[in-house]
Amino acid sequence: MELKKINADLFNKAIYDNNEACVVAFTRHDCHVCKEVVPRLEEVAEKYQSKVGFYALDVEQDKALFKSFSLKGVPQLLFFKDGEFYGKLAGDVEEEDMVEKIEDLI
Repeated sequence: MELKKINADLFNKAIYDNNEACVVAFTRHDCHVCKEVVPRLEEVAEKYQSKVGFYALDVEQDKALFKSFSLKGVPQLLFFKDGEFYGKLAGDVEEEDMVEKIEDLI
């Protein structure tokens, strides 16, 4: 399952308006670690797509949103539930860590 690409407007709608449980991958198109982590997350998303939203945001296209979370570096996986920030995972995240965090959301 490919992650749905979003921008700041769609991000606000998914997180704060819809109160959706979701994972947002903050990535950059030229990041080699992102190119490993995103496919891993897409694989995990197959199992959870009916319960959790999965999104990708390119930090080069939306630097303000990236900075608003005081993030340093990519990839960063941010988790949200009921309109609230629920934690993050950074760097070369393993599949089992993703699953554990997603299970906490649902």
